[in-house]
Amino acid sequence: MESESAIDGTSLDLGPAKAELSRRVSSSLNFSTSPHPPSWPKSGDFARAQSFVSPKPLKPFNTADFKILLLENVNKTGVDLLEGVNYQVTSLKSSLPEDELIEKIRDVQVIGIRSKTKLTERVLKAAKNLIVIGCFCIGTNQVDLKYAAERGIAVFNSPFSNSRSVAELVIGEIIALARQLGDRSNELHRGTWNKVSNGCWEIRGKTLGIIGYGHIGSQLSVLAEAFGMTVIYYDTVNLMALGTAKQVPTLEELFKAADFVTCHVPELPETTGMIGREELSQMKRGSYLINASRGHVVDIPALINAMRSGQIAGAALDVYPSEPGGNGDYFSNDLNPWAEDLRRLKNIILTPHIGGSTEEAQSAIGIEVAQALIRYINDGATLGAVNMPEVSLRSLTIDEPNHVRVIYIHRNVPGVLKTVNEILGDHNVDKQMTDSRGDVAYLMADISDVSNTVIKDLYQRLEGLNSRIMTRVLF
Repeated sequence: MESESAIDGTSLDLGPAKAELSRRVSSSLNFSTSPHPPSWPKSGDFARAQSFVSPKPLKPFNTADFKILLLENVNKTGVDLLEGVNYQVTSLKSSLPEDELIEKIRDVQVIGIRSKTKLTERVLKAAKNLIVIGCFCIGTNQVDLKYAAERGIAVFNSPFSNSRSVAELVIGEIIALARQLGDRSNELHRGTWNKVSNGCWEIRGKTLGIIGYGHIGSQLSVLAEAFGMTVIYYDTVNLMALGTAKQVPTLEELFKAADFVTCHVPELPETTGMIGREELSQMKRGSYLINASRGHVVDIPALINAMRSGQIAGAALDVYPSEPGGNGDYFSNDLNPWAEDLRRLKNIILTPHIGGSTEEAQSAIGIEVAQALIRYINDGATLGAVNMPEVSLRSLTIDEPNHVRVIYIHRNVPGVLKTVNEILGDHNVDKQMTDSRGDVAYLMADISDVSNTVIKDLYQRLEGLNSRIMTRVLF
């Protein structure tokens, strides 16, 4: 049976089912609805187990009418996955100004972005049909997560896929700064031969201080030790060290001991201006600073002064408080008032937010986020969502043709479950799961032996509840 859903006020189409769609089955053991099942060997117990778990793909509505808008040149791997499910996909290479974005987002059910697009409350208010956002990057600070949750809009990201790429970039920058490679290269491009060793160092035996020992920081730790560096790190929570790295109790202790300091923290009120004039003065004279995290972490005018005075011998920046929406000659004082002073400094590496910009990372991000979107659209699973409770049920199978999956996103207030279960209580609920996160709760229930008339009645009764944020019906 082709499944239909009603989403946030759209009509519930309960027309005849399409037989060919009811027989489409994914062969993936992890119950993914990805159109590209994994090519694992089918032998022995593994193959027999696979034959027992043929999930029935749930289609929320006619996929050809399901609109997805992808901005900022999302990798082809993600585009191909979404197009492979026959969604109507529009992919643009750049971000959009807010007013143009509001016009584009009005009719889409899904939007995919990277770091430049800002999904503010004003933008999301205009997105009347939006059910899910895919951030094809690590960060989600460009999305108003609280407002999205209040609207029942799930947000997914890719927290791990570019970690290695960023860690490798930082290792390269450590070596380049220690040897003043940027300056020597620029000089030779201008025709000047300047062979010097003064102020150039090996990184073996030097101390690397990592601020933020998460996925990137911990990988960087391992790579740095392989080069013979001593690694110390600071984090707000106690974390197990990899290799011989040691956690220090304060930032001040890290600043005083490290030859190189590198930042890998999220953008939070606590991290804004984390490294300013006072912190730079606490660092060793002649040390180096690297920021590949968020643009507001480092006070850049303070860094400029510290480099002019010789307190900081070199720096590498990949992120900035204000960044252009697309490629071009935009890195000037019109964008950030100190940009031209920054560009005139010696031994500074400036890169345009390319920490995760490798073929490997972007391909992996495209696959990870696209698969999360497909699972949410077709199956309702919120595993990996950054603003919703994480809820998932075992997939329905082709042996359960008359089952329906009900998803009820609601305000987390007393008495809701009792009311919902009174509505569901007249039916055979095979399985049910609910969880809450702050003011929002997410309920999934699979109901067996239901007709189109019953589905319509369930939907209308749930839609009529005062606690409702969004109701979806998948079958």
